[in-house]
Amino acid sequence: MPLQFVSLIESCWFFGAVACAFFNFVSFHLPTASVHIVALIAVDRCMALSDPFFYFKKITVNLVIIIATLDWVFSLVYSFALLYCNGFFTHALTLCPYTCLIAVDVIWSWVDFVVVFALPCSIMFVLYLIIFAIAKRHANAIRAANSQGNPNARQNNNVPKRSERKAAKVLGILVSVFLLCVVPYYIASVIPGSINAEIFEEVLNITSALLYLNSLFNPIIYALFYPWFRKCMKIILSCQICSPSSSVMHVM
Repeated sequence: MPLQFVSLIESCWFFGAVACAFFNFVSFHLPTASVHIVALIAVDRCMALSDPFFYFKKITVNLVIIIATLDWVFSLVYSFALLYCNGFFTHALTLCPYTCLIAVDVIWSWVDFVVVFALPCSIMFVLYLIIFAIAKRHANAIRAANSQGNPNARQNNNVPKRSERKAAKVLGILVSVFLLCVVPYYIASVIPGSINAEIFEEVLNITSALLYLNSLFNPIIYALFYPWFRKCMKIILSCQICSPSSSVMHVM
């Protein structure tokens, strides 16, 4: 992000060829890995809710580590292939010592659009609809059980409704912010031929910065809605997490 914001302010690149190569590689690698991890989290939550017995029996910590590692490896290979096939490692760095640009052709722009945006976002959208439907069904079952066994069930039924509304609200905000940050960049990336090159470069710089800012917005949203998240962040930032007693701290 710091290098991206510098490129928004300055018209020249002052950090050298190595930093340029690193910056462009990370600019493709981290968003790819991040979006896929978010999609995998949706798969994880959907499996946990739809088939909890299978989930707790088969989905182990080691399996999660393996899947996350494979995602990062795929992102590394994909980012390298994208840059290499667009000539970044062969001619891009020799064009001008004060520029740091990567020109992605139309085919790779659409490949990137599908692999990093359209496919994972479609999966997330469908899975979160399933998750919301399962959560609503569970809440209805809890209310029905309370109604049968408790004469004061109407008052107790408000608790699942409130938690259900809050979960839906937070989920809706998170998904909306994610789409607002990601959609402009990937729309801009597939329309370079229809606008002026200088305007396209400015649009791409601004939408790239917005894409990176999504990582900043998520913890802020969680902190606004969940006191336990604020408490956890306070424990981490104050280094209390390093104390032996941190494992028994109550944050809920």
